[in-house]
Amino acid sequence: MIDFLKRLFGNPSAPEPDNVKTAPLSEEIITDVAMAPMTFTPAQLMVGTGQSVGKQRDHNEDTIFSLSSVFADGSTELPFGLFVIADGMGGHQHGEIASGAAARAFGDYILQKLFTPFLIGDSDSQSESLLELMENGVKEAQRAVVRKAPGGGTTLTAALVLGEQVTMAHVGDSRAYFIYPDGRIQAITQDHSLVRRLQELGQITEEEAKVHPNRNVLYRALGQADPFRPDIHTHPMPQPGFMLLCSDGLWGVVSDAEIFRIVNGAKNLSIACQELVEAANAAGGPDNISVILVQYL
Repeated sequence: MIDFLKRLFGNPSAPEPDNVKTAPLSEEIITDVAMAPMTFTPAQLMVGTGQSVGKQRDHNEDTIFSLSSVFADGSTELPFGLFVIADGMGGHQHGEIASGAAARAFGDYILQKLFTPFLIGDSDSQSESLLELMENGVKEAQRAVVRKAPGGGTTLTAALVLGEQVTMAHVGDSRAYFIYPDGRIQAITQDHSLVRRLQELGQITEEEAKVHPNRNVLYRALGQADPFRPDIHTHPMPQPGFMLLCSDGLWGVVSDAEIFRIVNGAKNLSIACQELVEAANAAGGPDNISVILVQYL
């Protein structure tokens, strides 16, 4: 298992521990500690999801995929999570076919190449780095979209959580955020949209982008003929805090401040997701709405 993790993360040398003086332990204390049962709560991922067709669409073209587990055997403690949001596009139901094909193909690839070998202890079968694993997963998703939904397309925003780290693979304009208790909301993906590019060039402002007639035009998406590479990067999971994945049906109509208020104030993650969807619908619900909310505990 150690070799398995080394292939994914590398094996940086640990710093030498500091030597500190401690008070002597009495024989009574040592006996009490030795006889006490060893109990602990493994680190785990808490997850909530929510989805709605919205108020102005007659069918849903979003797909969400959420899977989480934890492996703990006394020597290894490794939360695992795979979370995907795909927002399809294209007429004649091509959008929903495209998003479903992409999410299934990506999820299937990661589970076959990473989760199953890890679960059965077959570390020798895993030779890809995390970057290669995620990039190849996106390639599988691209092939599935081209094959099953010709003429259709989809975004894909995927988060793979291993321990305290999350690796993102991103194409399109669905988004991933880190939400911190102090009110900060950090976007950790960048939209592959025309208006985002115009903002980067200084030709339009953020406010102008929100009402731009071409605000839904993407220059990078699964299903397109031109070759592309997904954005792939690794971050530490926010502790404390949350990770939010969402389609533009949420972030396009609900402000960052409102998202923070809902997430920070909800009793649990399922309620938070329900309230996020309700907020998007209350703002007009112009598009399908999908959300995945993850907390590392």
